[in-house]
Amino acid sequence: MAWKVKTKMSQRYEFLQLANKEGCNFSQLCKRFNISRPTGYKWLHRYDEKDKLSLEDHSKKPYYSRV
Repeated sequence: MAWKVKTKMSQRYEFLQLANKEGCNFSQLCKRFNISRPTGYKWLHRYDEKDKLSLEDHSKKPYYSRV
């Protein structure tokens, strides 16, 4: 029997599907996915159904640098 492989993106998508259900306990859902509530809210606000790349990690590189 093969193990199911879950990617980061599939886990985030699953999290959002459950978070958008009515009566969802957001704190418990974040604990289930082992993420903080601020991270859960970040994904919830960032998610765009039309853009599959909206859930990818963003660069931490600054936009500009004072040199």
